[in-house]
Amino acid sequence: MLRNGLLYRTLVLATALSLFACAGKPVDRTAGERAAARERMVELLASRRIRDGALLEAMRTVPRHLFIPEGYRDTYDPYGDHPGPIGYGQTISQPYIVAYMTERMGVKPGEKILEIGTGSGYQAAILAALGAEVYSIEIIPELAEHARQVLKDQGFDNVRVLAGDGYRGWPDDIVFDAVIVTAAPAEIPRRLIEQLRDGGRMILPLGTWSQRLVICRKRGGEIEIEEDLPVRFVPMVRGEE
Repeated sequence: MLRNGLLYRTLVLATALSLFACAGKPVDRTAGERAAARERMVELLASRRIRDGALLEAMRTVPRHLFIPEGYRDTYDPYGDHPGPIGYGQTISQPYIVAYMTERMGVKPGEKILEIGTGSGYQAAILAALGAEVYSIEIIPELAEHARQVLKDQGFDNVRVLAGDGYRGWPDDIVFDAVIVTAAPAEIPRRLIEQLRDGGRMILPLGTWSQRLVICRKRGGEIEIEEDLPVRFVPMVRGEE
């Protein structure tokens, strides 16, 4: 009994010392786990025919979990291929949809991109990691501030976040190479078409109950529309007049 008791106390002490030794390294361990989760996410995206190497690298390096507000961060797997709540009735899009919409836009370094629906800021971060100059509008001021702070903390100084009505577009007279909309309007907002340069492209979910991704290309002042995947996004909300 003494021998067994001594062995038990030795094991308890060893376990306590091990936990104490690890207590100073939780960030490193968590960082490693997060990196592994991102790698699994990227492997899944590649298996679903996301081919853009720069895009996959951006999604491998951008810490998606940090864009989820703290109150929701531990309620679901941030790297699972599903959307998740971020508060105020809004969601962070599933990784596949972020990747798919970004790849369909064919983002190039130095392009000016208007994003409608900043949400968590994750989509803006991916665009910025690809070298784009991003202008993002979010109608919920608290989410706009959250995204602005996280983007700043992550060093994305090529993103401007504005709290405002996406239907009105960017307030300055800027013409954009591409527009990406991450909330669903019933019709394509005219102002967004006006702010799209000739030769530019826009992707957005369109519809109310039945939604589909739509890709618009502006050529000679005319808009060509291509219907794409069926999707489900939160509705695009108008601001007060």
